[in-house]
Amino acid sequence: MKRLMCLAGAALLASVFPAAAQQRPLSPPGVATAMLGGEWVKNDRGNLVYEGGKWLEVSYSRPMLRQRTNIFGSGEEYGKQVLAGAPVWRLGANQTTRFKTEVPLSFGGQTLPAGEYSLFADLKESGWTLIFSTWPAQEKYAPENKAALWGAYGYTPDKDVLRVPMTLSANAVSLDQFTIEFVDVKKDSGALQVLWDTVIATVPFTVAR
Repeated sequence: MKRLMCLAGAALLASVFPAAAQQRPLSPPGVATAMLGGEWVKNDRGNLVYEGGKWLEVSYSRPMLRQRTNIFGSGEEYGKQVLAGAPVWRLGANQTTRFKTEVPLSFGGQTLPAGEYSLFADLKESGWTLIFSTWPAQEKYAPENKAALWGAYGYTPDKDVLRVPMTLSANAVSLDQFTIEFVDVKKDSGALQVLWDTVIATVPFTVAR
């Protein structure tokens, strides 16, 4: 009877808290989205609807500090912990971070055509450089596949489309989970922001003319 009650209790727990019944990934998937262009208009029912917008999307994995401090380090060790042996940072964990835009964008006077890119960062203590690349991304880790990347391992700069400096600033708090977000989004402009621990890296953009 006790065994039946335990099994019933476990089933109830799993139904109420499904995450308790399965292990969460160490670096859960994340997505950041924004919409440029478009406008609010009234439809034939008189309701306001948003039409004509173009999507921006970043898909990535979100590692956590898990009690680590100063994740980026300093001096000669700066960035080495997150690079984990790769030449640049994948901006997250697991699969290569991907950036999609339905509209051409301008970063620092350089135009990024509409399309899908792999996203990396070259980490220097004096400043970061955001990299948009045409390197394909592996769906699953396949070290024998030299035509696509897992994370940033095997990255080479020959497929770079655009490199742009990011502005570094200090966060007032330590953010436990790595985060990418769009901020200050307007009809034809915004900024991409990367946050982890006490570091904030930001790069503004506009719709390319």
